[in-house]
This record gives sequence, C-alpha cells and structure tokens, in this order.
Amino acid sequence: SIKMDLLHSNGVLIIQHLQRDYKAYQDFLNFMSYVGDPRNIFSIYFPLWFQLNQVVGTKMIWVAVIGDWFNLIFKWILFGHRPYWWVQETMIYPNQSSPCLEQFPITCETGPGSPSGHAMGSSCVWYIMVTAALSYTVRWKDKSAVTLHRLTWSFLWTIFWIIQISVCISRVFIATHFPHQVILGVVAGILVAEAFEHTPAIQTASLRMYIKTNLFLFIFALGFYLVLKLLDIDLLWSVPKAKKWCANPEWINIDTTPFAGLVRNLGALFGLGLGINSEMFVTSCKGKNSCKIGFRILCIAASLATLQLYNFIRIPTHTEYLFYILSFCKSAAMPLTVVALVPYCVHSLMRTAEKKHN
Repeated sequence: SIKMDLLHSNGVLIIQHLQRDYKAYQDFLNFMSYVGDPRNIFSIYFPLWFQLNQVVGTKMIWVAVIGDWFNLIFKWILFGHRPYWWVQETMIYPNQSSPCLEQFPITCETGPGSPSGHAMGSSCVWYIMVTAALSYTVRWKDKSAVTLHRLTWSFLWTIFWIIQISVCISRVFIATHFPHQVILGVVAGILVAEAFEHTPAIQTASLRMYIKTNLFLFIFALGFYLVLKLLDIDLLWSVPKAKKWCANPEWINIDTTPFAGLVRNLGALFGLGLGINSEMFVTSCKGKNSCKIGFRILCIAASLATLQLYNFIRIPTHTEYLFYILSFCKSAAMPLTVVALVPYCVHSLMRTAEKKHN
C-alpha cells in the first residue's frame, strides 16, 4: 500500500542518515543491540534480581516469556518487512536505484520485523526493574526522603528512556528494523509489563499452573500457525527473504526463527516453575540462610558464572526437531540453575562450614 511504502521509504532515509552520520558510534550501537537482546533477561538480569527479590525475579521471567510470545503473534499478524530486504524488493525506487544499506553480523534476523523483539523485551524488563527499584523508595516517609524519592524517580526513568532509545537507534542503525517497528516494540513491552503489575497470582503458581500456561502458549501459537497455513498463508515467508538478501550467508541465524524463540521461552517458563516448586528451592531460598546477604551474593556470583558456561553449549542446528528439543532443555536448565541448583549447593556448603565451625 502507498501509506506503508511512504512509511518504509522514510524509514530508509533515517537508516541511511544514522549509518552515514553516526558511523563513529558503531561499536556502542552494536553493544546496545546486545543489551536489548531478550536472551540476556534469562542469563543476566534474572539471576541478579531473583536473589535480591524473588517476587521481581519471578515477574521478570513471566513478563519476558509472555511479552515475547505476544511479539511472535504480532509478527505473524503484521507481516512486517525488515529494511535490509525491503530495499531490495520494493518497486518504488526507479530503475535499479535502490538505496544502499550497510549490513552487520547481527543484521540478518530471519523473522518478520514488526514489532521489534529487542525493543519489546528491553522495555518490558527495564520497566519492571525501574518500578521494582522505585517501590523500595516509596516507603520512605519523611520530608527529605520525598525529595530523594522524586530525584530517584527522575533519575531511573531517565536511565530507562536513554536505554530504550539507544536500543531502538541501534536496531534501526543496523538496518534490521524500521523506526516505526521499534517504537511499536517499546510501547507493547511497557503495556505487557504494566499488565503484570496487577497479577499477583503468578507468585503462588503451582507447577501444574506453569505446565498449563506452557501448553496453552504452545498450542495457541502452533494452532495459529497451522490455521494460517491451511489458508495458504506461509508464516515463515520471511526466512527465504533473509537468506536471499543477507550480505553474508554465515550471518543467518536459526536462533532468530519464530519457533526457536517460542521454544526458548517455553523452556524458561517451565524451568522456573520446576525450580520454584522444588524441594531444593524450599530448603535453600526459604531457609534461614536466605536472609543472609552473604548467601545471596554467593548465589548471584555462582549463578552468573554457571549461566555463562551455558553459552558455550552449542546446540547442533542441522536437525530442526533436535535443535528445538535441546533448545527447550537448555532454556529450562537456566532458571532451574538460578532458582534451585545453585542456592541448594551454596546452602549445603554454608551448612557444612557452620558444622565445622561449631
């Protein structure tokens, strides 16, 4: 449609402007893309927050998973093009004068482009972190504290917006998103996070509840995919485009296909449910050690270290089904490690040390 073409071509002008005038900031922008990567939620933000505040940590995984699931459904409904292939395929540029957009190793995402998953994941998780941090300052009652609360409020929300805008600019700079797609992502992420501010039930969810939620999310997504397939709408239409127009075939990543993200998220939610409802968790995180600051710091350090090791586990990508099964298991192992395995080991070590001491 003419309106979309206009939106896209204006978007391309913005991308060209960024790539031309902000080339010096390329490393910073690539780094911000990494900061906004939804996968960091599970390997960095969650282990930190879960030991500081279990309510916030639990909410974080729920929001990340449900947010990313909505992102997938929206992507399937909106059929958003990505700039790096759109400029090659559109007919609006006369006689082969399509604009030249630079590509980077992280440009060639294979899913549809709208709304941006990075912008959505980043905004929903940072929104939760900021509101959680501010909920601590609300309790300060005296006069000077009110001023301090206001300053903290301004400071944290400024940080929030600096991060969101940087992530958005970085996604546009590398030509993987149009500006309207990242804006849509930020708004959608905030809405999902805000919705979870009002759902206390997730804090007391049983393992059955986690499994039911997982099944619902999986069956709905799969059903949606199959129904559209019956209607002759191919939801993986973006994958061949990505493969065709990516400057370097090695940059294509199976990790970014729609189902890879879904499986990763379902794994994480299942792992969290398994961990929170395990004996290990009850013994260690609900025991007398859990109040000690030393216990928490050890848990954070050990969790972060262990999760970095998971990054070295490369899942074979040649067989798709095997890739999905192993991806699910790896994703489930991460929250399980943070919630149950690491605290239990730390707890046992501390108990042994105490016995020796006595």
